[in-house]
Amino acid sequence: MRHTAKYLIKRYAFFLGGDQPQVAWPERLRSSCGAFVGLMLVLTIAKSLGELGGIDEWLMASLGASALLVFALPGSPMAQPWAVIAGNTVSALIGITAAKLIAEPLLAMPIAAALSILAMFVLRCMHPPAAAVALIAILAHVLNYRYAIFPVMVDSVLLVLAGAIYSNMTGKRYPNRPT
Repeated sequence: MRHTAKYLIKRYAFFLGGDQPQVAWPERLRSSCGAFVGLMLVLTIAKSLGELGGIDEWLMASLGASALLVFALPGSPMAQPWAVIAGNTVSALIGITAAKLIAEPLLAMPIAAALSILAMFVLRCMHPPAAAVALIAILAHVLNYRYAIFPVMVDSVLLVLAGAIYSNMTGKRYPNRPT
């Protein structure tokens, strides 16, 4: 059976992002600028807090992924404050625990990610970047539970605050309020 190029493009566009919704340029720019401003604020404050406390780890590496949800998809349940803050924090705690208890990283990482996902289900705080937080704790050999508070929880709180201020200033409601 012979298909036209137009048919093939339409049929297989899904694999090249064809299923993504169209987003108007003003919204693309609003989201991108928000992520820039929000991350600049969070990173500046977190770095200052780290220097003040003499702590080298002041950055949560998956913060960029959390920023995408908070600034580009502020209506998503996975971008809400509880999801961002609790999801990231509980995943950090699980990752640190796995790093302490399981010597083999190739075993510790999938266990930590799976337990993080389970914990987020139980706590109703699903936040996809948080599963990476558990892996990062293992890859970075983080063995101090302080890491779950600073930078993970503090960075998450700062990001949510920046997202709330920016989104509400630019006409997007965040966080979502139940009806």
